[in-house]
Amino acid sequence: MSTLRIAGVIPARLSSTRLSRKVLRTIAGRPMVEWVWRAAAASGLMDPVVVATDAEEVAAVCRERGIPAALTSAECLSGTDRVREVARQIDADIYVNIQGDEPTLTADFFPPLLKLFERAEVEVTTLAIRCPALEIADPNAVKVVTALDGRALYFSRATIPFDRDRAGFAGYLKHLGIYAYRKAALERFAALPPSWIERVERLEQLRWLDNGIDIYVAAAPRDTIGVDTEADLVRAEAVLRGVADLQGGE
Repeated sequence: MSTLRIAGVIPARLSSTRLSRKVLRTIAGRPMVEWVWRAAAASGLMDPVVVATDAEEVAAVCRERGIPAALTSAECLSGTDRVREVARQIDADIYVNIQGDEPTLTADFFPPLLKLFERAEVEVTTLAIRCPALEIADPNAVKVVTALDGRALYFSRATIPFDRDRAGFAGYLKHLGIYAYRKAALERFAALPPSWIERVERLEQLRWLDNGIDIYVAAAPRDTIGVDTEADLVRAEAVLRGVADLQGGE
């Protein structure tokens, strides 16, 4: 893997339906997107790590803080589309799609995601954790079922697999929305129309599976706090306040 050039891309759309302007919301003294960038950059595995945004305001905040930023089209329908736009500007073998609303990410999330590319057959990777009991029936917590070799068999908002005999199955996996792709797979994905099952579940990753592109799943070190609400912001603040104090704040 050391011979591969790996670029990190943080899609950061300013408009968001559930929490307005969330990527610029301040958490423990820093904009949310800066927390994400710091975690990715600290891994030392990606060069560069770029914020991909449709808003000059986000780009300006990034520049003020020494964070590389690329302006992408407002017409991009997804984070993957933004990654592809950046891929046209920055050549790499592998691109990592890092959610801009995951401020509690840390550097140790990236080694397991990228180590899978030591296997030549791997084109796309992502992460999962053991699903917390309170989230097993929550449709906002996406579940994934994998084969013995780590290939994703299916992602769903439903509780999968279904414990038909009510035997007390506890091995549910919660998907974390961080991806890495080889460049050829990214280009292929971008050329594909949304699949019917993707539309039904509202899960973009199903487009890969529906078109025969395998996604391999690695174990994440822990869960993250994806920020979609004011309550999520409060939870993230509680986690990151201590980190900011240790780092000396600004």
